[in-house]
Amino acid sequence: MISVTHLSKKYGKFAAVDDLSFEVEDGEVLGFLGPNGAGKTTTMRMITGFLPASGGRVRIGGFDLYTDPVPAKQRLGYLPENPPLYPEMTVRRYLRFVAELKDVPAGKTKSAVGLAIERARLGEVADKRISKLSKGFRQRVGLAQAIVHEPPLLVLDEPTSSLDPKQRFEVRELIAELKGKHTVVLSTHILPEVSEVADRVVIINRGRIMAVDTPSRLSERLRGAESVRLELAAAGVAGDVLRAQVTEALRQMAGVSAVDVDLADGGTVHARVQSEVGVDLRAEAAAVVVGRGWRLLALSAEALSLEDIFLKLTSDEHQEGA
Repeated sequence: MISVTHLSKKYGKFAAVDDLSFEVEDGEVLGFLGPNGAGKTTTMRMITGFLPASGGRVRIGGFDLYTDPVPAKQRLGYLPENPPLYPEMTVRRYLRFVAELKDVPAGKTKSAVGLAIERARLGEVADKRISKLSKGFRQRVGLAQAIVHEPPLLVLDEPTSSLDPKQRFEVRELIAELKGKHTVVLSTHILPEVSEVADRVVIINRGRIMAVDTPSRLSERLRGAESVRLELAAAGVAGDVLRAQVTEALRQMAGVSAVDVDLADGGTVHARVQSEVGVDLRAEAAAVVVGRGWRLLALSAEALSLEDIFLKLTSDEHQEGA
């Protein structure tokens, strides 16, 4: 549906976006993830034709955005970070105006506006002035204007920015409902949005792509070390003594790269064991604990979350080592 090749944007010597390439398949939801200032909004503006690129190409539905912009943009719905609303208009009149701008046939305008109102859950405010709406409802109006002409591709730039938690949840629900009906590129720095709706993730930092993959495969690739967490206790053994004994015993297991042991309330011990990539220590750790006569209260593997991946890829340490 959309192909981005060697896309760049420079301001003098500063590269806001530096040689980005990625593709999004029909019906896919791509999460475009990065910290503030990473180049997300600049990229969204370039792939929608709002901002000219310094280099590279964008193709939407097979049409080149820069040499054949009309058919490319006809296949596109865009929700910028600040929706382009006319506050003096009612919601219905505004959507009718947008539908006309986007060449929705006159005979289909009423039904197209009605469907956008329904899908964005704007029925209760459809005949109210936009100036009277809450921030959450205004964001829904912005989403409705992006879908009123039923485009195959939606580009949503920070769609829940500045919303309260309830409003964020409502907008995320709307985006989830669009999945499968549209190809979606979703730009955000809010991790739950990507975790809940995205099929794949592009992580960008300082204008460059750090990784492109599914959240689960990113976890597998970037894990670096497996982790096992244990909670245990031993009757008649002082906490400090038990902690020292547990540390020594766990460090002796083959494939262990690090052991971190803490004394918890009530004399129990919490241990985190890191191993080399691909080494599963759960069975051996349980055997060590039981073999020493200690009581195993809990044992679990620790998976790397999308937040861990994000922090790892966007840290200065990772960039220096890349």
